[in-house]
Amino acid sequence: MKALFRSWLGVPLWRRVMIGLACGVAIGLFWPAATPWIGWIGELFVRLIRMLVVPIVFVSIASGVTALADPRKLGAVGARTVLLFAATTACAVSIGMIVGLLVEPGAGAAIGNAQAHALGTPKSVHDQLMGIVPVNIVQSLADGDMLAIIFFAMAFGFSTVLAGEPGKPVAALLQAAGRVLFHLVTLVMEVTPLGVMALIAGAVAENGVAVFTNIGMLALCVVLGVIAQIVLVHLPLIKLAARLSVRGFFRAAFDALVVAFSTASSAATLPVALRIALEDLAIEPGVASTVLPIGASIGKDGTAMYVGLLSVFSLQALGVHVDAVMLALVLLTGSLAAFGTAPIPSASLFMLAAVLAAVGVSAEQTALVVGFVLPFDRLLDMTRTVASASANLTVTATVARLARDEAPSRS
Repeated sequence: MKALFRSWLGVPLWRRVMIGLACGVAIGLFWPAATPWIGWIGELFVRLIRMLVVPIVFVSIASGVTALADPRKLGAVGARTVLLFAATTACAVSIGMIVGLLVEPGAGAAIGNAQAHALGTPKSVHDQLMGIVPVNIVQSLADGDMLAIIFFAMAFGFSTVLAGEPGKPVAALLQAAGRVLFHLVTLVMEVTPLGVMALIAGAVAENGVAVFTNIGMLALCVVLGVIAQIVLVHLPLIKLAARLSVRGFFRAAFDALVVAFSTASSAATLPVALRIALEDLAIEPGVASTVLPIGASIGKDGTAMYVGLLSVFSLQALGVHVDAVMLALVLLTGSLAAFGTAPIPSASLFMLAAVLAAVGVSAEQTALVVGFVLPFDRLLDMTRTVASASANLTVTATVARLARDEAPSRS
């Protein structure tokens, strides 16, 4: 038994995850009655991942900032990170809208038969921007308010650097905490194959393979949108800006993309992406530890693409004529909404209200759309999260290359 266990641990993680995926699909199709028995494994896996997210985000960003040590370099890294994610997000919203306009997945959709789903009151743009600065950081940590946590972590790390000699013990503590968390992540990741098996089995048992036939056109558009975003936006950045082999990059990133697909959470890919960036892509720890956690919160290419696509889908399903002004409003509000979306499964559905409200769609009509899509959203969410995970590693590699290119000129 011990030899079998060691052999299992000797198999690469991505292969073990694929075995878990295959077993989950088989259980969901041929033995759905067993899914309640293993459901606790999936729940435990998700709880373990969520347990890690807040400490990883805070410690990684704060320690990453202190590792940079140069305030001017920190400013360049932070500015480039935000600008690159803003650009990829805007491209993703545009791609989602274009795919929706070309394929027209919402034409004739019977959303009137769906049961309205309560959305809650969406945040205004002003509230989203002001919410970045936390009033109570302890409350923000408890609530998992990622943008507020990121702001405080960057300010804390930057202040540690500015403190000079007295701040070095704090910087050392943050670095040590980062190493401890890295080993904790390694332990949790060993549960991934079993967690993926349980999550996939439950999704397949509940919705069956008909999930792609009942809402097939929208699913097709999500797949096309993710492929288009990776091919048209990420690949040029990888090849031309990061100057990496595209094949080598995606071979290294495969584990993160599989975890993103199986968990439908960009935050859940953060531990795996950090390991890939440090070990496989040889990215500087200061850059990786700063850019990746930021990307887990604002690098939402998949969400942005889906918000653009689903907005067009909704307008088509509601019989609304789409004009240029409406598309411009969707692009602007969709980009902002994607930046403020929590890194959790299906969160983008509830940002839809803010986007559609900007073009005059009532909350009741938006609730009908959400009620129509929600039963099938799990697999759609899994698919689009791949684009977000790809964007995070792509931007990190690009920022690292730009930082390396600047180093000789400064020296």
